[in-house]
Amino acid sequence: MSMPTATADLSRVLAENPGAIIETLAKEHGVSPRDVVEALPPDLRRFGPGDAFVDAMRDIAGWGVVTVIVHTDDGIMEFTGSVPEGQIARDYYNLMGRTGFHGHLRYQRCAGVAFLERPFMGRLSASVLFFNGEGGIMFKVFVGRDEQGALRPEQLVAFRALAERTCGAEYVASK
Repeated sequence: MSMPTATADLSRVLAENPGAIIETLAKEHGVSPRDVVEALPPDLRRFGPGDAFVDAMRDIAGWGVVTVIVHTDDGIMEFTGSVPEGQIARDYYNLMGRTGFHGHLRYQRCAGVAFLERPFMGRLSASVLFFNGEGGIMFKVFVGRDEQGALRPEQLVAFRALAERTCGAEYVASK
């Protein structure tokens, strides 16, 4: 399938099912996950530059309990908790937690940051996706949910503010 054909097909599929799993569609259509996100209806996604990585992660560290997802061919790993503050050292963005979520992220490989607000499994979801230069998703951070399963309103406000700062004034949150 040629890239224009794949893109048109993806746009059709995503118009019908905007909550489809990004990595699955990428594999099925022979494109990168970023290509899939770019094919989402424009009111569901916005893009910012890769150099926003550190600012985004520092902001997310103040949101409270979120869900971080790493999706590979071999599995889907999820962490629900607070993202610790980080600092740059030895070419990594080092998450400073001792327990829970911690590690070392190659922040300079981030080639773009996407902000998605879209339906997923019958509910609105809001997530920040960090893309590498190959169009793969490094990881995703999802706005947390309360006990009733609704998005945490204070996090949604922080998410939208970060998106506007990162993507520019043209960012319009979906309703």
